[in-house]
Amino acid sequence: MSDFQLQTATERGRTVVSVAGECDLRSRDELTSALHTAVESAPLVIVDLSAVRFLDSSGLHALVSAHQAARRQAGNLHVVNARGTVATVLEITGVIDLLRPPGEADGSRAHTPEGSW
Repeated sequence: MSDFQLQTATERGRTVVSVAGECDLRSRDELTSALHTAVESAPLVIVDLSAVRFLDSSGLHALVSAHQAARRQAGNLHVVNARGTVATVLEITGVIDLLRPPGEADGSRAHTPEGSW
């Protein structure tokens, strides 16, 4: 059984999806569905990865496909609070460059304390 949880909150024209646990093949469908639903409900989606311990290619695919869906609707999806190996995976694959909030070219916002978004 996968250790995976997510919580979604919509406020002030944006949706924040807080993800926890392991984003892998077992959680792929639930993560993909939640992200696409968020993209349909708000023009800005923030994905908080502060509680994610593991992210594989399935999780990366869910993030990138939701980002592409957001762009097709003239919206945005950004990732914040990635830490440790999750941040490393995002950096090595280059996905952080795609999903980093605007104006954060140095990646400093990838480690922003919770609540600043």
